[in-house]
Amino acid sequence: MGNRVLKPIMETTGEARRQFLAYFSGLGLGATLLPGVLWAQVQEDAQHDEEQRVTPAMLKDALALSGLSFPEEDQKAMLQGVNRNLGNYEALRKIHIPNDVSPPFYFNPLVPGMKVNRLKEAQRFSMPGVKRPANLEDVAFWSITQLAQLLRTRQVSSVDLTQMYLDRLHKYNAKLNCVVTFLDDVAMAQAKQADAEIAAGKYKGPLHGIPWGAKDIITVRGYKTTWGSDAYKDQMLDNEASVVEMLRDAGAVLIAKLTSGELAQGDRWFGGTTKNPWNLSEGSSGSSAGPASATAGGCVAFGIGTETSGSILSPSARCGVTGLRPTFGRISRYGVMALSWTQDRLGPLCRYAEDCAVVMSAIARPDGRDMSVSDIPFNWNVHLDIHKLRVGYLKDAFEETKDAPLKRLDDKALEQVQALGVKLIPVKVPDWNVDVTSIGVESAVFFDELVRSGNDKKLTNPARANGFRASRVVPAVEYLQSQRARAIMMAKLAEATADVDVYLCPGIGGGPPPGGAAGGGRGRGADGPNPRRQSPTQRHFTMANLACYPAVAVPHGFSEAGTPSSITFYGRPFGEAEVLALAKAYQDAAGFHLKHPNLGS
Repeated sequence: MGNRVLKPIMETTGEARRQFLAYFSGLGLGATLLPGVLWAQVQEDAQHDEEQRVTPAMLKDALALSGLSFPEEDQKAMLQGVNRNLGNYEALRKIHIPNDVSPPFYFNPLVPGMKVNRLKEAQRFSMPGVKRPANLEDVAFWSITQLAQLLRTRQVSSVDLTQMYLDRLHKYNAKLNCVVTFLDDVAMAQAKQADAEIAAGKYKGPLHGIPWGAKDIITVRGYKTTWGSDAYKDQMLDNEASVVEMLRDAGAVLIAKLTSGELAQGDRWFGGTTKNPWNLSEGSSGSSAGPASATAGGCVAFGIGTETSGSILSPSARCGVTGLRPTFGRISRYGVMALSWTQDRLGPLCRYAEDCAVVMSAIARPDGRDMSVSDIPFNWNVHLDIHKLRVGYLKDAFEETKDAPLKRLDDKALEQVQALGVKLIPVKVPDWNVDVTSIGVESAVFFDELVRSGNDKKLTNPARANGFRASRVVPAVEYLQSQRARAIMMAKLAEATADVDVYLCPGIGGGPPPGGAAGGGRGRGADGPNPRRQSPTQRHFTMANLACYPAVAVPHGFSEAGTPSSITFYGRPFGEAEVLALAKAYQDAAGFHLKHPNLGS
């Protein structure tokens, strides 16, 4: 057959694509691993055989890898069809697919029977009485609502507040290593605009004039978006993330691009390791390492991070900040690096639960770009009666804690929640032992061009690409079957949590995570141990993460070494307001969020 057949097919790629798809669909193999395996073999064979043809031996090997077996006569017919339609892969791989193009199907965290409030209500925030201190730096660890009152009453200007945070960021970055790009000029221009608007009576709300930082997988037009990697450290993207636009529209002041672990994993990036302000000898955990470190260090009023499997909750727990992982579909991911189109979420890392609500009020809405975003309103009411909430706790998870000091902190937190006047309902973690994560295949798709080009060798950690390569041989049928199984798992978790609005679980930041991964200690995430060996805490984390439930990490004490510990408040999909309301009530009673690290001079 050779070049006489292959060459015209390659020159007529559109027709070849249609023939190829029709042929495999007719055999019922269009979604299997077989076509990809065959093409890989053809490409390898092509180095030695100018004819670039699929041989019977290659077909037989591909069938074996795909778990399929056909009679010789059927294999001969398949061989003719495959050789007629090789052009499809070549044509597809010549197409450059921009980063912001996602597959045209969208994950939904709701399962049949779930009900959500679709009625938009007025936002109601705290309005604390505040007085500017003599030394403005004393407000570095204040909540957003307190800072907002200083700005609204014009006791302080946004320019002065922004300059104070910039000074701290420049001063302490040498210790924290939390900044990729300082945005002093952008920050001061936005702060001056905020001051002019407030002076003119055009106050936009509690984010107006508030300085913040963005994790550096979030695109800001005109500035590098490095994804924390040597392979992308000079990358300039010609778009801007929706979350950046929304916060700018709300009057917030962007002062820096903050560090992300390489390709949104861990706390190590091409500039080193981002540090925990409470213990500079350890990393801040990943991969929203910079937002957690800078917020904990009083260098920004809040940060925006991302999570696929623990990357908001884990660094929040490690650094003692209040980090919200919202429901999937709450916040647009347009302009943000993807790891998994069915797991990625953006969320705020703050010092106080209500701060998270303030940020959510500005960014939790559709943008017409990320089609996975649901038009379900985020309704914050600071006066919500928590006594009307059904509150649970994962009994098995709390009972499994072996570390005595940590168990005392857990027990004390449960006592303080009950002292608020709520009854704790035991919730049992469902049994589940099948890995249904989507991150391996979906991240391999996003980074396909990186691997094909050979630029994976430029990664700060080149071994990171091993997972991308391994995912190439996951059959499409098995991937989709795993996602059907994921739906079954989601239904199990929904049934287990049907009788509660909010429930408590041990935090996931128990100890230094192996390799700076998503979580450590007692609550490693979905990239942790084999699901068959997971403890109740680990199993629940994996299930709730893959079901895309909202969760907020809240400091609940300190270890004997003086580092923060954490507890996690979970809710059912789109129940962030209830989760944050109970977390706020706990924080108001416990007060651990008011403590902050001493970074010295």
